[in-house]
Formats: sequence, structure tokens, C-alpha cells
Amino acid sequence: MTQRILIVEDDARIADLIAKNLEAVGYECHQSADGGRALADFARLKPALVVLDLGLAGMDGLEVTRRIRKESDVPILIVTARSGEGDKLLGLEIGADDYVTKPFSTAELTARVRALLRRSTGALTDRILEIGTIRIDPGRRSLERDGVAIPVTTLEFDVLYFLASRPGRVFSREALMEQVWGSDRVVDDRSIDSLISRVRRKLESDPSNPQYLQTVWGAGYRFAETSG
Repeated sequence: MTQRILIVEDDARIADLIAKNLEAVGYECHQSADGGRALADFARLKPALVVLDLGLAGMDGLEVTRRIRKESDVPILIVTARSGEGDKLLGLEIGADDYVTKPFSTAELTARVRALLRRSTGALTDRILEIGTIRIDPGRRSLERDGVAIPVTTLEFDVLYFLASRPGRVFSREALMEQVWGSDRVVDDRSIDSLISRVRRKLESDPSNPQYLQTVWGAGYRFAETSG
């Protein structure tokens, strides 16, 4: 089945370029020129992934990301022309999964789209983890607590499964950055801290006193060793 991608970009030339390159490798692309239209198209098309420009007129890409995240964990790849790190980090903190900066290589953008789709939909061979009332299923990329499904984004699932499948081991922020975003991505420490905080709010009964995702001061994070 052909995977559908929604491209949200108000520069028609760039939107056409992105669509042309993604369609060349087999994806079905649809374009939205503004945030309001993008939300309507998202609800109608139910895409497998969103490529989203941050610098939209009117409703900007950050607000579109927030609204999509209220109803879906679909992968979001943000595109920005802004040179500062602030908007990129904020985009990641509110739920985007990755970013590229204009001017970008179409080969890089295509590679990141493929990676996000592979991670979000690919069947994995890793084992299901059942820890107390927590169930983490890598094949379905799902999290359940007390039998109730909890929506998680691609990044949230990746960091959770990585740590939970290695209980007791401490990983630095740098190691988690490489695992989650890849070795070629430089991400501020605050993005890892924010990501862990979001996972705690979903995973822990008391996020301020975490039972599972623990901070090791001066070293990084670990998933607690438990008896099951």
C-alpha cells in the first residue's frame, strides 16, 4: 500500500520540489499551503507522515504541530529556514519527530522521511516488555498501562523502549541523542530532558517521583531494574 504524505509549505516551489522527490521513490504526496488547510487535509487524508514548514503565515507550524499532537502520533518532520536552535527545539519538545533546515538536501529529506516511516510502521523483532502494569510492544509500537493504551510519538516510543530493554544501565544524554536522533544530529540537552519528561507523564503514576525512568545526576538516565 502506498504511504501518503502531507506536505505543509506555503512556498509552492519548495512544496513541488519536496513532492517530486518523494513521489519519485514511491510515496503519494498531497500539499497544503497554510495551517488551517493543513489541519483540514490531515483529518481528511489521514497521512502516514507530515512534512511541515514552521514559517507559515497565519497559523504557524508550531501551532499546527500542537493541534495534530492532540489527536495523533503520526510522525512529523519539521522544515525551517530559521537559523536559531530555539524553534527547532520547541518543535521537538511539543511533539515533532525530526527536522531539516533550509536550504536542505532533497536526499537528506527523503532519507529522514524513510527513517521516520520505517521506525513508526516497521515490524520489529524485539521482545514485548511487561513490567508491572506496563506493557511495551515494539511490533505495534504501543504502550499500555493497567491495560489502557497510551498514545506515544515515534521519539517517545524509541527512547522508552531503548531504556526499558536495558534496565539498570545508565545512558548519557549524548548516547540517547545518538540513539533517538542519529549520530549526525546535534540536539540540545534540553530536548532529551523534555522528551524524558513527556514519557514520564505518560508512563509514571507519579511523574515527580518516577518509579521507572530515573535520573542519575551528573550521568544521564536509566530505566529501573524491576522484578517484573
